[in-house]
Amino acid sequence: MAEQSRLIYGFHAVLGRLRRHPEGVLELFVATQRNDERMREVLSLAESLGVKTSHFDSKHLDDKVGTHRHQGVVARVDARQRTVHLDEVLDSLTGPSLLLVLDGVQDPHNLGACLRVADAAGVQAVIAPKDRAASLNATAIKVASGAADTVPYVTVTNLARTLGQLKDAGIWIIGTAGDAEKSIFDIAQKKPLAWVMGAEGDGLRRLTREKCDELAHIPMRGSVESLNVSVASGICLFETLRQRGG
Repeated sequence: MAEQSRLIYGFHAVLGRLRRHPEGVLELFVATQRNDERMREVLSLAESLGVKTSHFDSKHLDDKVGTHRHQGVVARVDARQRTVHLDEVLDSLTGPSLLLVLDGVQDPHNLGACLRVADAAGVQAVIAPKDRAASLNATAIKVASGAADTVPYVTVTNLARTLGQLKDAGIWIIGTAGDAEKSIFDIAQKKPLAWVMGAEGDGLRRLTREKCDELAHIPMRGSVESLNVSVASGICLFETLRQRGG
C-alpha cells in the first residue's frame, strides 16, 4: 500500500467517501460472499465513478484490515484527504440523527478518544471549530483507532453560526454544563439531536451556551467535579442510544 494511502472500511465510511470525495478513492475491495442490496449499491456507485474493484473472500479482508468488522467492503483512499463540509453531512443525514459537537477541545488525545466514542455510538459526524481547538493530527488519528476514517470530522469557522444551521435543519441542541438544572436523564432524546461538549477545564463558551436549546448535567456521585470530555461524551451519547432502544 502506498505511503500516502490508507484503508477505510464499512458501508457508512466507504459510501460516504465515494459520494463526497470519489477522486480520493483509489481502489475498492469487496467480499465475494456478499451480494445484497447495500453491496450492489456500493458496486454500482464505484462502477459509475470508474473506481477499480477487486473481489476477495471475507477472511482475506479480515487479514487486510485487521478486523472482521469491515462488513465486506474496504477502500484504499488518499491519506491526505480528510476534509468534510457541514452541508455534505446535513445532506446525508437519515433517521433520528445523532451528532457530537466539541467546543474547543484542545488535547489531540481527547479528540481521538471522542472520535472513537462517536464511532461506537453511531454518530454521523463530529463537529469542531477550526481555531483554538485540537487538529486531527497523527496523535489524534492514532488514538481514534480507525474512527478518524469512519466518522466524518467537520471543522467550522464559526461554531455559534453552525449550531444555528443545525437548528434550522431540525436538530435539537443539548449542551453539557455542570450548573444545568436538568440531568441528561431528564431530557427526551428520540428526536434528531446534537450533543455539545465543552473544552477541558473551561466548559462551553458563552455564545455556544446561548445557542443550545437545552443544557444538561451528568449526575456525579463521587468526589471528583468533572469527567474527561471523551468519557462525558460517551455517557451522553449512549444515554441517547438507550432512550432510542439501543
